[in-house]
Amino acid sequence: MNKNRFVSQKFMRCGFTTGSCAAAAAKAACEMLLLQAEVSESSITLADGDVVAFKIEDASFSPDAASCAVKKDGGDDPDITNGALIYATVSYQPEGITIGGGKGVGRITKPGLDQPVGNAAINSVPRRMIKGEVQNVCGLHNYKGGVSVVISVPGGEDLANRTFNSKLGIVGGISILGTSGIVEPMSNQAVVGAIRAELSVLAASGETNLILVLGNFADRFSSDILQLPSENRIKCGNFIGEALAIAVELKFKNILVVGHIGKLVKLGIGVTNTHSSFGDGRKETLIACALRAGAPADVLRKIDDCATTEAAFEYLQGFDFLPEMLDILGSLIEDTLKKQVSEDAEAGFISFSNNKIVTASRNARPLMKILRNEE
Repeated sequence: MNKNRFVSQKFMRCGFTTGSCAAAAAKAACEMLLLQAEVSESSITLADGDVVAFKIEDASFSPDAASCAVKKDGGDDPDITNGALIYATVSYQPEGITIGGGKGVGRITKPGLDQPVGNAAINSVPRRMIKGEVQNVCGLHNYKGGVSVVISVPGGEDLANRTFNSKLGIVGGISILGTSGIVEPMSNQAVVGAIRAELSVLAASGETNLILVLGNFADRFSSDILQLPSENRIKCGNFIGEALAIAVELKFKNILVVGHIGKLVKLGIGVTNTHSSFGDGRKETLIACALRAGAPADVLRKIDDCATTEAAFEYLQGFDFLPEMLDILGSLIEDTLKKQVSEDAEAGFISFSNNKIVTASRNARPLMKILRNEE
């Protein structure tokens, strides 16, 4: 199977999840255990019904256990697990099918994730895939007993250091993930999934106050300038709308969004994913706000000539209409945020440039007091 997606004006090759690799390895190991013969290829069925064949590596077996690996192919997605060997070891047990994690597979230490505390970080869909493939092999060979499946990833602990796992409370290795079995190149779904996982862990701790920062600059600004706590601060990148929707689902009550004005200005026209592929409108928003504040035509043309939002604001310094323009822009951004949350949630924002606040929502200061536990 060769799946491609058209992303950023070019075709990119899809890959396979760690869950697919684990299921394929588990199926092959089970076959080797029951047949006492080496297997060189393992085919599994993905969620969309496609049958995919995986090459089996480092196969070994004995009368009591069998082990093999599938090399993770992430396609054209910049996946840190690309090339990792996902191992499955299958052994006999009296009854049932149990699935556990070995070396290099993380373990859950905080509530709020897909698996309960204490379990290996092998998510529900990969568990179902592994169990289904192993059940099929046992049925095909008329084996009525049980088997134990242990998934391991050599080097998984080192790989996990390059993920958010430690922040999520997953220790000792990577997670075995996947929903469709396929890795979409440059997948928005994967990013939103990571945001949901972080928010779920925070919500499970009982926290109802949240700071959403758009990136590293916003994270540092929140700490150094705004003096906001880090415990309930989560990076949402460009995915402001998605993060707010998840936060509402998880019952967060007080939400402050902190980001550079070059990103947050897009909320002035209702754009809640600030990646350039979802639209721009930065200059157009500034021009509209300046026009409403009484800026003359020559100033509007100058704004249109500016290459960046920062350049536009640098040019606008000193004009007497600038404070009113910023108030108008702030109101537009505030209105967009209010439309993203439920009535029982309070959402506000602070935008900055050059380590200074540019504009903020009217509720920003009260929200900061709540977030700092000052009231």
